[in-house]
Order: sequence, then structure tokens, then C-alpha cells
Amino acid sequence: MKLADLSSASFFENPYPLYDTLRAEGKLVPVGPNALMSGHYDIVDKLLHDRRMGKNFVEGIRVRYGDEGPQEPVFQGMSRMMLVLNPPMHTRLHALTMKAFNARQLEMMRDVAYGTANRLIDAFRSRETADLVSAYALQIPVEIICRLLNVPVEHAGKLAEAAAGVVAALDAAPMNASALAKANAAIATLQQYFTGVIEKRRERLGDDLISRLLSVEENGETLTDEEIVQNVILLFIAGHETTSNMLGNALIALHRHPEQLQMLKSDPSKIPNAVLECLRYDGSVQMTIRSALDDIEIDGSVVPRGTTVFCALGAANRDPSKFRQPDRLDIDRGDGRLLTFGAGIHHCVGYRLALLELEAALGTLLERLPNLKLTNLDDLHWHPRGNLRGVESLIATW
Repeated sequence: MKLADLSSASFFENPYPLYDTLRAEGKLVPVGPNALMSGHYDIVDKLLHDRRMGKNFVEGIRVRYGDEGPQEPVFQGMSRMMLVLNPPMHTRLHALTMKAFNARQLEMMRDVAYGTANRLIDAFRSRETADLVSAYALQIPVEIICRLLNVPVEHAGKLAEAAAGVVAALDAAPMNASALAKANAAIATLQQYFTGVIEKRRERLGDDLISRLLSVEENGETLTDEEIVQNVILLFIAGHETTSNMLGNALIALHRHPEQLQMLKSDPSKIPNAVLECLRYDGSVQMTIRSALDDIEIDGSVVPRGTTVFCALGAANRDPSKFRQPDRLDIDRGDGRLLTFGAGIHHCVGYRLALLELEAALGTLLERLPNLKLTNLDDLHWHPRGNLRGVESLIATW
């Protein structure tokens, strides 16, 4: 195994055969200089919970891009995001962010999610065919995030395009020069936009998430403007394409398992569990990275300090030692905890919002369009990305 294996056309189309190979090669497999990868559920779960395994974002960039890589603007910006920080900086940012991003605010988004889903379906229902990616899946999360941040929904397209450019930087396989230049330009666009939003919001605070981040305080600690900008960008990129691609993946999985789709249509109360099973079966987020902060022993193997470890979440979620018949979609499954949202201190902050959006989007679509059929199931074009998995289009009729 090597990192380049994660950038082949066959891997983009179907990563799971390579994950089988990864698990067969061992619990911790060398994939490059000072770099390991694991696709075993028990190992990945241990790594994500072990405080001795943290984030060494700069070293991870060096592994993929060389010594000059960390100086690229996109990685400079990402280096200040909560996603890549260790305690105590992560602890402080996490506590303040969670105080602003609370359960009451999330519950307020429920009506917004269902209302957005219905409005988008109303817009294309009369046409009897649509690309569900562009007309539906990409629209729902970005509109909800715009509402959460109280920024104009008409800016959603520009922000979504920039977020897509930054997302490529999260791949385990390195970007080429052209993609890197686009990622640099994209993060500059987002930084400029949200810096302007913060300046205006300071003049007149509201009840939106940015206003709460500006106001939140705990034990005398507050957030700086730069911290708010970078972590609002994180919320945008993490909550946009992850959710939209996941909705597409769920629809594909269900239509490739028609008996499961029919079971779900017959009993909509299964929607929450169906969403969890689709997240396990073919999650949009396939990989996360950790670094050994000290020499540690994992399952009898010593991982030297400074080693970068690629945790293949997609492989762990299909590990047959954890899940029965892991390559089969089973919306009644209850035999294990999925790792799609990560684990430990870096468990996804916005996972409840993501679940709410997916339940609203999938449930509303199946209720409003019960005869929905996907017409390009045999001709899907998967994005050429190793980490964020999803299709370019999903054509449907009803």
C-alpha cells in the first residue's frame, strides 16, 4: 500500500476492494516515509480515543507536500482550525464553540431543514426529472448553514464554490499545483467574506451563530476574530459537501438495495437508523489523520513519536470483525458504532446538525416523491477525491 493508491480512478469509483487489501496487509500498514495507515475498526477506534495520538497538521502536510507545503495559504488558514489543534488550544476552542453551538439552536434548525427540503422539491417537482445533486443535495446544507450564520442565502453559491475548493486540501493524496492554487484562492475568498461579516456583526449583534461566537465567554476566555473566521470556515466546509455528498451516497445505496428502500418507504420511522447505516455503509468522509505525540504501543506494534497515521474510516466501517456482512446495507442494523464522525476529543462538533439535515432531506424526498427512481445508477461519475466521497450528478425521475 502507498498513498498514491488513494488517487486511482478505480479507488474513486469503489474504494472498498482496496480497503479489503489494506486490512489484509496488517493492523498498521506502512504507506510512506514515517507514515502508517489502518483500516481495522479496533485499531482506528483506539487511535482516535488515545490522547497520545493527536494532530500534527504541519508534519502531515510535509509528508504530502514537502517542506514548503505548510507555507501555502490554504494550510496556513487550516492550521488555525479546531479540527487540527491539540489540547489545551483545542480544549479552549471546543468549549467556547459548543457553548455557542448549543442544542436549542440546533433544534431551531429542524423547521428550517424541513422547510428548505420542501421548498427545493417544489421548485423541481413539476419537471418530472432533475439532477438531485445540483437541485437538492448541494442546496440543503449550504442554505441551512447560511441561516445558522445569518448570511444572505443568495450568497450560498459563491460560498459553496469556495468551500469546495478548500475541501480538496483535506485529501490524504496530495493535490496537483492547479488544485492547490484553487484551494489557496478559495480560502482567501472565504476569509475575506467572513471577516467582513464579523465587522458588521460587531456593530449589531443578533441571535445567529456568529453573534454568539462573538459574545461567548467562559472563565474570562473569549474568541478572537481570527479564531471565529477560521472556525466558521471550518463549519462551512465541514458541513456543506460532507452532508450533500452523504445524501447522494445514501440515495445510491438505498436504490442499489431495493428491498431496504421499500422497507424504509413502508416505515418512515426507520429514517434515523437508515441514515446511520448509510453513513456506515458508504460515508462521505473516508479518512482522518493523527500523529503520534510520543512513542506508543498499539496492538503489539510500536508507533514512534512523530509518525503520521492515516485512519481509514471507510475501511473501519466495513471491518467484518466488527460488523456482520459489512458489505450489505441493513437499515435495521444495530451491531456496532460507526466511526464516520470520528471519535474522542475530535468527534465532529456538528454531527447532530448533519444527522438532522440528512433525516429531513431523505425523509422529505421519499415522502414527497414516493416513485423516485435514479436513472444513472450504472453510469455514475465519482469525484476524483480520496477523502470526500460523492458523485457529480444523480439523475432522477418520479
